[in-house]
Amino acid sequence: MTNSALHSRPWYREPWPWFLISLPATAVIAGIATVWIAATSADGLVVGDYYKAGLAINQTLARDDAARALALTATLKNEGSALTLTLGGRLQAYPEQLALTLAHPTRQGRDQTLALDHVGDGQYRAPLPALPAGKWHTQLADTASTWRLSGVLYTPFSQPVVLTTDAESTVQLQGD
Repeated sequence: MTNSALHSRPWYREPWPWFLISLPATAVIAGIATVWIAATSADGLVVGDYYKAGLAINQTLARDDAARALALTATLKNEGSALTLTLGGRLQAYPEQLALTLAHPTRQGRDQTLALDHVGDGQYRAPLPALPAGKWHTQLADTASTWRLSGVLYTPFSQPVVLTTDAESTVQLQGD
């Protein structure tokens, strides 16, 4: 048998060179994808000034204690394109407006703050934005930031949700 009979096909028609080329090519493509993701994604979870963030914790705890002293509770309801909130507790007067912050746990760009307007006797209302399904950390506070209620919400929701001062409360907004 001659040498030309053994190598009748050109190298690019053999499977092994392509297999060997595909390994480093895959690594190069994955590296380019990683660089692109790192360059286009914001790193929103890192706090620049840790000292000030630590001092703010004491203020947050004082707001939680104030809400606990007032025995505040809030019930959220989805009414079509509107969000209604019923505030209960030992308040002398209801604030004219409340701020409800919906914070996504991993994507700071999805965070939203809703201004809830007082419509009478502890009832508040605001337009309900479209929220992607998933977990949301919530904070409800008056505009003077004297108290705060917080919880965890899961969207989409159709049932009423109760926010309390209980530190271990997890609120689930169940889907249909």
